[in-house]
Amino acid sequence: MNAQPQENLKITPEEYLEFERNSEIKHEYFDGEIFAMTGASLNHNLINANITAELQSKLKSNGSTCSVFSNDMRVKVLKNGKYTYPDVVIACDEIQLEDDEFDTLINPVVIIEVLSNSTEAYDRGKKFEHYQLIPSLKEYILVSQHACRMEKYARRDNFKWLYSSYNEPGESMEIDVIGCKLLLLDIYYRVVF
Repeated sequence: MNAQPQENLKITPEEYLEFERNSEIKHEYFDGEIFAMTGASLNHNLINANITAELQSKLKSNGSTCSVFSNDMRVKVLKNGKYTYPDVVIACDEIQLEDDEFDTLINPVVIIEVLSNSTEAYDRGKKFEHYQLIPSLKEYILVSQHACRMEKYARRDNFKWLYSSYNEPGESMEIDVIGCKLLLLDIYYRVVF
């Protein structure tokens, strides 16, 4: 017998976390609903690995107090209860977690999303709106997997977001809050469009 979807069935954040911590696949959560995460393409995985490796190397060589997490670090937006899995997330100094399970970050300073056809509109729109509610978040970066293109939104003191775009392989993007530069050539290493 196949399980049938239940209309209007909402679960609590506590029920979500219990379910998620025992699930073999990842799910995002918002407003009582869970959403299964799907697999990623070769380019998506290469870009994600390249970004993580570059940032980890640079932070280590700088003696930084920041940590890089890739794919599996859940982030909670405290103001609205949304749980999400960014492609890459960075936290600095004292890492703050939701509870003693040590799997849900609440104070990211940088979030990076690798765009896909199915998630691009959401990553640029509603998801970014949710992320803007995180007081510690200083930079939100979007990375194309179909062209050499990185975009950055940087929070300013007046809570406005400054947009910048990088499109050439020889360009570098400065992630100001952690003092690291990412060369697009390195981010797109072995990626074929």
